[in-house]
Amino acid sequence: MITLKSPEEIDKIRKACRIVAEVLTRLREAVEPGVSTWDLNALSEELAAERGAKPAFKGYHGFPHALCTSVNEEVVHGMPSKKRVLKEGDIISLDFGVIVDGYYGDAAITVAVGKISGQAEALCRVTRESLDQAIAKARVGNRLSDISHAVQAHVEKHGFAVVREFVGHGIGRNLHESPQIPNYGPPGRGVKLQAGMVFAIEPMINQGRAEIEILEDGWTAVTVDRKLSAHFEHTVAITKNGPEILSVCD
Repeated sequence: MITLKSPEEIDKIRKACRIVAEVLTRLREAVEPGVSTWDLNALSEELAAERGAKPAFKGYHGFPHALCTSVNEEVVHGMPSKKRVLKEGDIISLDFGVIVDGYYGDAAITVAVGKISGQAEALCRVTRESLDQAIAKARVGNRLSDISHAVQAHVEKHGFAVVREFVGHGIGRNLHESPQIPNYGPPGRGVKLQAGMVFAIEPMINQGRAEIEILEDGWTAVTVDRKLSAHFEHTVAITKNGPEILSVCD
């Protein structure tokens, strides 16, 4: 069951999301060759604390860190480590969430480490564009799968593959709420979208094959062919005036 949010609840989610956006902006600036994913995780915790926010992921189903740091072939849920030091040409997905006053915010970006290959740049650009196109479909009267189809259509047109195992989700008092929002499927299906719905929309797109596997740590998902993966996410409120991206800085 999808819980519609009141304007007051959306304000609280917006507050949490703006903190997420501020933290991700600072993390993007900190990404450079020689920085470890452990350093980035520590910075995310420090920045959240400065803003009076609690990291949403730390302890969630046992995940031990505040930040998911997924490098190159890692799709999602990458584990920060002192041993994982970024180098020129890498790409890194930074997935971060907080809880503030009982409401969650969630977003992700993929960042280039120095100069990256043309193929890596194209993957990141197309993934980001697919998120934009999905958000454009988050309008009153559309169907849930219109969001999903927008991602798949754009990504596959450019020769990339959509990860099936992980999906977007509703968000509010809980980090993950109904509905699940796949990044693939035919349009015109699922529930009709209404004002007050709040979704975390998050394409995860692979350079090569769509299939993934989970590493021995029980968390880190990687591409089966070890080719690159990119991930972008925004928390979006559906309003009578169209979609509002909550996870952006003013």
